[in-house]
Amino acid sequence: MSQLELAGVDVAYGDLPALTGVDLVVERGETLSVVGANGAGKTTMLRTISGLLRPRRGEVRFEGERIDRLPCHRVVERGVIHVPEGRKVFPSLTVRENLELGSYTRAARARRAESLERVFTLFTRLRERAGQAAGTLSGGEQQMLAIGRALMGLPRLLMLDEPSLGLAPIVVAEIFRTIAEINRAGTTVLLVEQNTRQALVLSRRGYVLENGRVVLVGTGAELLGNEHVRRAYLGM
Repeated sequence: MSQLELAGVDVAYGDLPALTGVDLVVERGETLSVVGANGAGKTTMLRTISGLLRPRRGEVRFEGERIDRLPCHRVVERGVIHVPEGRKVFPSLTVRENLELGSYTRAARARRAESLERVFTLFTRLRERAGQAAGTLSGGEQQMLAIGRALMGLPRLLMLDEPSLGLAPIVVAEIFRTIAEINRAGTTVLLVEQNTRQALVLSRRGYVLENGRVVLVGTGAELLGNEHVRRAYLGM
């Protein structure tokens, strides 16, 4: 059984279609990337999985259970955790307070100390800045904090929306290394990313989304070698 499955999902904003007939499968333990241009529907797809949007048609199933009619907090309780584009940290709260907010479910609260130590081991700069207001962190540090806060919730599926957006190349490389480490530790990763090359190098499989439709599916290597992907997304 696949860990996550979207089957024939349609989503619209009013009369404007955003996703049309989207089929997507994420296998347990893999890193899967969804790439595409701005406006392709990538963020809409993650928001639909999270329960922030309701599909007009189709189903979203996680570990065999339909979740597309559940409220957001119930989706989180099942282990589906979403790091949104733009990080969305609480700027006036400290790093530690932001992290602790990520462990609000009963299961996560019981393991808060263990999870906090894991996050501080992954992101040593967050340990150094634990008492610092999140709004004073650099963009890269805020992205680390957003990912760390998600890890505090004990995700079985971690969804990342544009984690490299607006960051310096050296920080991007560090973020991608950490994503790979999180996946190696056993967490399934669904990555939405405009940095097509980095995303597909990191991922076992990938999907290309254009105008709300899946147009290509393949291994990361296959998509990196695809002529359309090379022209449209890699500038080759």
